[in-house]
Amino acid sequence: MKKVYRLEDLDCANCAAKMERAVAKIDGVDSVAISFMGQRLSIDADEARFDDIIKEVVKVCRKVEPDCKIIL
Repeated sequence: MKKVYRLEDLDCANCAAKMERAVAKIDGVDSVAISFMGQRLSIDADEARFDDIIKEVVKVCRKVEPDCKIIL
């Protein structure tokens, strides 16, 4: 299942790259792309576990960039 989410308060491209690498390591994530310029998170993950995966994505992103919010 592929979805796109809007991001708020993503401060730098380096943080976006760190978040992208961290999310890619989550079990069940097939692909992820985080656009600093577009303030968007695009994720393709296992449909059966998608809700749990998104919860983990939010936790991981908060560790890298505490001010960034994923608009679900």
